[in-house]
Amino acid sequence: MTEVKRPVVAVFGAGKIGEALLSGLLHGGRSTDELVFTERSAARAAQLTADHGIPSADVADAAERADVLVVAVKPQDIEPLLDELAPVVGPGKLVVSLCAGLPTALFERRLPEGVPVVRVMPNTPMLVNEAMSAISAGAHAGPEHLATVEELMGVVGKVVRVPEAQQDAVTALSGSGPAYFFYLVEAMIDAGILLGIPRAVAQDLIVQSAVGAATMLAQGGDHPVTLREAVTSPAGTTIMAIRELERHGVRAALIDAIEAARDRSRELGAAHDQG
Repeated sequence: MTEVKRPVVAVFGAGKIGEALLSGLLHGGRSTDELVFTERSAARAAQLTADHGIPSADVADAAERADVLVVAVKPQDIEPLLDELAPVVGPGKLVVSLCAGLPTALFERRLPEGVPVVRVMPNTPMLVNEAMSAISAGAHAGPEHLATVEELMGVVGKVVRVPEAQQDAVTALSGSGPAYFFYLVEAMIDAGILLGIPRAVAQDLIVQSAVGAATMLAQGGDHPVTLREAVTSPAGTTIMAIRELERHGVRAALIDAIEAARDRSRELGAAHDQG
């Protein structure tokens, strides 16, 4: 039986997310000769190669070697990269964008006609193979391209398909979502210290509570309201805490915060509308 050749993957921009994807692909069974990356810092590139055994290359060489081109640079760095990619992206390449806020139309406008582009919004739990990634097809991407990206991102977490019109909302919810949880945990640890519990103990208490609560949400299938009500006894401690949260408008503030993140994602894309 002839072995099916897997596509070579190039990651353009080996920051934390780019490195996490490369590491995840290695642990998922990819060999180092199926991977390549670009990195502007020569020192960081050398360190990544030493750590993972994956070769680095310049943009043109990486684009020539690879079948799947994963763009993982910051949004403000996209224009120079697209300038370098445009002359070297040939037929049969799949471009995957991990750039927050940037629409597939930007890539399609700047790259050769017909290049398939898939937009992905991952998040930082990719670093521990627990990412939540939402993917959307551009104008020239078909089901086979989405399937390729699902397989690619599936090695570092869970993947869902969404219409691209929802990607700014996804960015606000799950892309930025881990920061909201970290913020809440930080506040709860501070509360523990205020109540006289040592910081290390407070952190253990809160972090394990967060892990347990997340596991119940992920595995139990119950609605969050049901789970919260199970902890909330009449005239007990929890309902007193919930009353204070509602009195201070925590729910409304969180909704406003997520809307603000959505709006900023839209602004990032709009900044490149005429690029």
